[in-house]
Amino acid sequence: MGYRVAVVGATGNVGREILAILEEVNFPVEKMHAIASRKSKGVEVSFGDSTIKCEDIEQFDFSSVDLVLMSAGGGVSREWAEKIGKAGPIVIDNSSAFRQDPDVPLIVPEVNPDDARLATKKNIVANPNCSTAQLVVALKPLHDAARIKRVVVSTYQSVSGAGKEGMDELWNQTKAIYGLGDATPKKFPKQIAFNVLPYIGAFRDDGYTDEEAKMWDETHKMLDPAIKLTVTCVRVPVFVGHSEAVTVEFDRPIEPDEAREILREAPGVLVVDKQEHDGYITPVDAAGEHAVYVSRIRKDPTVEHGLSFWVVSDNLRKGAALNAVQIAQLLDETGVISPKSGYRTLTV
Repeated sequence: MGYRVAVVGATGNVGREILAILEEVNFPVEKMHAIASRKSKGVEVSFGDSTIKCEDIEQFDFSSVDLVLMSAGGGVSREWAEKIGKAGPIVIDNSSAFRQDPDVPLIVPEVNPDDARLATKKNIVANPNCSTAQLVVALKPLHDAARIKRVVVSTYQSVSGAGKEGMDELWNQTKAIYGLGDATPKKFPKQIAFNVLPYIGAFRDDGYTDEEAKMWDETHKMLDPAIKLTVTCVRVPVFVGHSEAVTVEFDRPIEPDEAREILREAPGVLVVDKQEHDGYITPVDAAGEHAVYVSRIRKDPTVEHGLSFWVVSDNLRKGAALNAVQIAQLLDETGVISPKSGYRTLTV
């Protein structure tokens, strides 16, 4: 017996990845629905060996499904997620709309799986920001071992984090520059081809961007509010895969070899760390993979108990679609949802 599942935003980059990963991990699906806006009604998407046509979100009966995975942007989530939750199914939302809602758990299964029990408060579970997801997967086992006091992060975020329009802009600008064509920015504020942009999101009054604020707010909610965190988010001309340069200050001494062993045993992490010309992972290496990769683990001599390392993951997978599917698996394994009967209300 399987679940009746709807994927909202099925025609987008992340929506298509969700469909692919549900099939890859053999999630028990009895009936799949692809949901999109009215303009995409009838558009065909693939699910396993079958092709399904998109249905109109305005006309779809969400009480007919057990589980909804949403990746259609914050506006759509704010309009629809609570309505869908009240209709019965649990919603796993990939947008930022509910991440800081105290009644909505924000989950990375390797980090805070026990929060799954809170899913039935609003029948919504939030998926974190793509850069936060890979960061906390790497930080969690180290925090458990040596308590993290402070983290400094610089991100190198691929254009797929800005959706299909971002990927198209990098491709079109690259062709235009080589062909002496028009490379005028449309999606990004400045040229992204052969460039880096130290700006993602919108500026806040304190000089940080909301993308940067998401990373510390979400880390505090999922991992520990006492961790001090400062972030610089940078968009780079890479199609898929986010990278992060991370420096951590701990409460006690921790050597690089100890950190390597801890991370090698941690769920969702793969350590690739050799002091050789190819002994580290890049976004190209991580594309299409499930893991969070950690490389270049070394002491930071500028603080008493410090380490620096490099974190890379496929942002469309662990940063979005894969984490959403892993949340669905967690809800299934913990009995928060069950096939055909929808969710079971748990005592919180």
